[in-house]
Amino acid sequence: MRIATYNVEWFSNLFDDEGALLADDAWSGRHDVTRRSQLEALGIVFTALDADAVMIIEAPDSHRRRDGTKALETFAATVGLRATKAVMGFINETQQEIALLYDPDVMTAAHDPRGTPRFDESYRIDLDVDADPEKVRWSKPPLELAVETAGGTRLRMIGVHAKSKAPHGARRPEQVMRIAIENRRKQLAQCIWLRERVDEHLALDEPLVVLGDFNDGPGLDEYERLFGRSGVEIVIGDDDDIRLYDPHAETVIRRPLGWMPTSARFWVSAKRRWMQTLLDYVMVSPDLRDKAHDWRIWHPFEDPACERTPELREALLTASDHFPVSVELDI
Repeated sequence: MRIATYNVEWFSNLFDDEGALLADDAWSGRHDVTRRSQLEALGIVFTALDADAVMIIEAPDSHRRRDGTKALETFAATVGLRATKAVMGFINETQQEIALLYDPDVMTAAHDPRGTPRFDESYRIDLDVDADPEKVRWSKPPLELAVETAGGTRLRMIGVHAKSKAPHGARRPEQVMRIAIENRRKQLAQCIWLRERVDEHLALDEPLVVLGDFNDGPGLDEYERLFGRSGVEIVIGDDDDIRLYDPHAETVIRRPLGWMPTSARFWVSAKRRWMQTLLDYVMVSPDLRDKAHDWRIWHPFEDPACERTPELREALLTASDHFPVSVELDI
């Protein structure tokens, strides 16, 4: 079974309020990319991915007048995917939902939030060590799913889109520093909250997959030294018995010499160059580690199969600023 995560930049812009595809020559949310071009590219990528389940980050908007699950199912039917069923959790106000698109012949998946507080509520934690706990909320609450395979295996999935640490809106250097530190505190608090939920599942011996865009990773920015470790390291955990596993994360955590994996590619205008980084992960619980293999980042230049397939390579560059990450699970 192939499980994947994919952050699709401004997927919501490709659908009207009825969930129909907007395959026209108007601009999408991506720079210099039309909606038709992005939809065609996404069709190529999702077809090549051929996953049993894809956790979609920045999924189509869903609210009283828009149905994001209908939009995804329309996209899947139009492209001809096996994964034709979509499920969402708590709806947010950012136009970037979290949703699972899956093959109903292979599994069932239902939104099943756990714990107190729930991810659509507030979490209290002292972020600045002043003995006055702050309230932390997810702008995009994680999607908690109860999953059962056709063969009867039960597991949990948590789809994640953690807070960005980028200092949006800052104009002066001191604003950049203040906002960046504030955002990192909130991002770390979200990861501590998420790790508590992970521990709850592991204590119940529930197989678990945590996947999505963490907007973070070991060594990603200069503020990590101030806080000791990254949010990704917090979610993964310390003790081997309760440690989640993602080989790409382990590569960066251990910092060996040589190649470092990347899953996203952004244009930095100020430096006039592309920045590549690792933001997307598929982490599995200890009881799934022996059943998990062939982790893959579908990078257009770093994955040999993608690089030597021109149509797929170009589609990956057009479809989003992130690339899919997948794992094979023998369940």
